[in-house]
Parts: sequence; C-alpha cells; structure tokens
Amino acid sequence: MPNLTQTTLHQGCLIQDAPNAMSIHQGDCVNLNRDENTYQVIGVDGDHDRCWVRRWPIEPQGGSPVFEISLNQIRNLG
Repeated sequence: MPNLTQTTLHQGCLIQDAPNAMSIHQGDCVNLNRDENTYQVIGVDGDHDRCWVRRWPIEPQGGSPVFEISLNQIRNLG
C-alpha cells in the first residue's frame, strides 16, 4: 500500500481558528477588519499571532509604510 502522506513547504503560517479556517501567507492580499482597503502581507509570525502588512498597490512616491497588526484584525479578500 502506498504512503499517501505529503509535506508541503510554504512561507508564513496557517491560521486555523475553527470553524472558519484561514490561511495567510507572505505576499497574500487581505483586508483589515476596520476598513475595505487592500493590504499585502509582508511577513507572518504565527507563534505570536502577528503579521506585517502594507497598503496595496504600493504608493508610487515613497512607497507604502509597513506596519504590524494582530492576525485577528485581518481577513481574506472577499
């Protein structure tokens, strides 16, 4: 019988808060609970429930500042 176990490598972390499982990875675009603007995930620290995001698309002059936010304050686009 074949072994059906697979390991998948990815950056970031999986956020699994039942019943609504959500996966957030570096590079994903998300919304914040407080507004409808789009943000890009720069990094994820699942051990401390934090991530770093910046406004997307990046502002043409000076770029978009990166800020830290709690994972429970973000949601997938939609």
